[in-house]
This record gives sequence, structure tokens and C-alpha cells, in this order.
Amino acid sequence: MEDSELKYKLCRARAGDEPALAALITWQMPAIRALASRAVCPGLAFDDAVQEGLIGLFHAIENFDADGCASFSTYANVCVQNAITDAQRAATRRKHAPLNESVPLDAEGQTPGPEEQTEAQEAYSSMLHSIATRLSAREKQVLALFLDGCSYGEIAARLNLSQKAVDNALQRVRAKLK
Repeated sequence: MEDSELKYKLCRARAGDEPALAALITWQMPAIRALASRAVCPGLAFDDAVQEGLIGLFHAIENFDADGCASFSTYANVCVQNAITDAQRAATRRKHAPLNESVPLDAEGQTPGPEEQTEAQEAYSSMLHSIATRLSAREKQVLALFLDGCSYGEIAARLNLSQKAVDNALQRVRAKLK
């Protein structure tokens, strides 16, 4: 956007001209979205960061001094960046940790629907079939003990193997079941 056109749109936007304000927002939106994408964190979603950036842009439109040293795009970029950074700092404060790290109540007690149960049953059957057809007897024994929570040393002692043999068997299991 040229300097004269920019000054005109700024003046019109300050006077309440919505098309001029929309043109300034459209012009700055790629920069706002880029800055917002880098600020996403627990407690600050992308859309919220974009909103904070727009608030910073409105601040820049209202407070820009054309007689100052900086261009409007530089001033607006700084205002947007500061607004997003402030929102990111506020979102990551320790006092917000319980909200950022909690699980929604409705998601906790959800039971899967019939489609999810059928898909899970099919995946389980497929995995059992893969275990039965792809693994050797020794690999099945090692896998069963490992899934029961036994350490490599306990598995090695029960099956009269070395720990390295147990590790090799589990590596083969992982490769075969991928």
C-alpha cells in the first residue's frame, strides 16, 4: 500500500469508515497470522492469538503519529507483536496452569459409541491375528511377559535367556507388528 493511500485509509478508519478499516485489516492480516502462529501455546489458541493481534492493530490505528519517525507498518507490527506477546505471557502464567492442564469434565466420562467400539474390536482382532501369525513361540512368550510388566532381567530369568536375547526378541516383535 502506498504511503498516501495508507495515510488516507488511516484517517478514514479513525473517522469510523468501515471499508477503510477493513482494507487496513486485510493488509495486515498475513503478518498478524504469522505472528500468532508462533505464539500458540497451552492456554492461547491460534484464533485467540489472532484476536489479540487485531486488538494490537486497532491500537496502532488509533494511536499512530504520522509525524513520528516510524512508518505505520513498522508501528503496527510492533503493536501487534506486543499484544500477542502479552497474551502469550498471560496465558503461560503459573496461576493459569490448572486451567491449561486440566481435562474437560465432559470428555472424562465419555463412552465410545457403537462405531468406535466396532473399530476398536476390529483393530484388536487384527492385532491378535498378527501376533498369532507373525511371531515365533519365543517372541510370543517374551511379549506376554513384557506386557505383564516384567523387566528384561525378570523375563530373561523366567525363560532362561540373556537380557540381550530378550531385547532382540522385543525388537523383532516391534518390527513385525509395525
